[in-house]
Amino acid sequence: MPPLLGKVLLSKISLGLTKNHPSICELPEWRSLTSRRATATTSALPLPSISVASHRIPVRNFRWTSSIASSQHFPCLFFSTSLPRRDANKAPTSNLLGKIESASVGSTATNAGAGGGGGYGGTSAEEEEEKRRKDAFSKKAMKWSLVAMGLSLFGAAGFCILEWGAPKLDENGSLIRDEFTDMPTWKQFILRAWKEIVFYEKMIKEPSREKLLPDPLQEPYHQPPYTVVLEMTGVLVHPDWTYGTGWRFKKRPGVDYFLEQLAGPYFEIVIYTNEQAFTAYPILLSLDPNGYVMYRLFRDSTRYVKGKHVKDLSYLNRDLSKTIVVEWDPEVVPGHTRNVVFLPKWQGNDDDRTLYELATFLKTIAASDVDDVRDVLDNYRNEDDILGAFKQRQQMLREEQTKAVAMQSHLQEEKDKRSLLSSLTPSIFGRR
Repeated sequence: MPPLLGKVLLSKISLGLTKNHPSICELPEWRSLTSRRATATTSALPLPSISVASHRIPVRNFRWTSSIASSQHFPCLFFSTSLPRRDANKAPTSNLLGKIESASVGSTATNAGAGGGGGYGGTSAEEEEEKRRKDAFSKKAMKWSLVAMGLSLFGAAGFCILEWGAPKLDENGSLIRDEFTDMPTWKQFILRAWKEIVFYEKMIKEPSREKLLPDPLQEPYHQPPYTVVLEMTGVLVHPDWTYGTGWRFKKRPGVDYFLEQLAGPYFEIVIYTNEQAFTAYPILLSLDPNGYVMYRLFRDSTRYVKGKHVKDLSYLNRDLSKTIVVEWDPEVVPGHTRNVVFLPKWQGNDDDRTLYELATFLKTIAASDVDDVRDVLDNYRNEDDILGAFKQRQQMLREEQTKAVAMQSHLQEEKDKRSLLSSLTPSIFGRR
């Protein structure tokens, strides 16, 4: 290789290394190497070679990358961030190479930590600038979004005040006086609008009417003496959902028998459910084709309290001493638990016999002509299974009745024997 060309290439190598690894320039070996004349060509380095501009420059234990210097349009060489593994037990080939390698690793780690990726700091600065621009844009967008939301709410409030707070007019266009007429105009509009808001809130939370059921029938019509209030979901039907069919409601075993036994002279049957009317009404039509259910009450007849729809029996317009509620959720009927027969929620099993036993229980109460059903239900308040306890007591009552009948029969036989002996005694003594 000509001495001049070797000197040029060596200067290019020095340019590339010093730009990316300034710490290498502080090494005495590197200074000594770069100060040599052209006679000390790069072929003297004990390194393998790679091709650059049709000449071969020796390299060892490093990966070199060809690049274009930012200030000059010449190919230069610099260390990449990927270094081959070195044997820890193997000493470096020369003191110069060991120092160059350690310096290059430290410089590469510094550049990588700064976000340079390839040894340049411009990428990190651009990313930081882009991040600042995005943060500024996000803050600005959030600010204007909040301003727009505030203006929208302010406009909606103003519209409601103007719409709901305007005074009412009669059919002739004359002003209808109310309790706000003599107040200042701005105060009239605000108070009328507030009254409308309270009305709508009450309409949502309170039952739709003060009397959920019409007044009891009067003579000559027959009004059943007792009212039984039934929940639909969990008592009469079980909701089931599948991907293929969607929502379906399974009919509980014994529903037809239960409704047929209760309908008639003793009970007025009322369905009172938390379901929406458009969902429950078609189900009830198919569940009760014979019309045993006299009244149907839906979610609009409940009271909304603390996120839950509850049933207020005081709105039923019935004598609560003659009213029995069949329910599975204790939180649905607050304040009237003495009127409730709590049953386990039906989960859809086909071997269920609850409605058959419940029909017997309710018919027994009605046949006994109880003055206040709450006194009867209080006797079962501490029982986990009301119907099971009723069956046990019914069995005990049967046994006692059987024993009483047997005892009465025995006493009657003894009485007959004594009467027979008393009738025979005078005749025997009279013959003597």
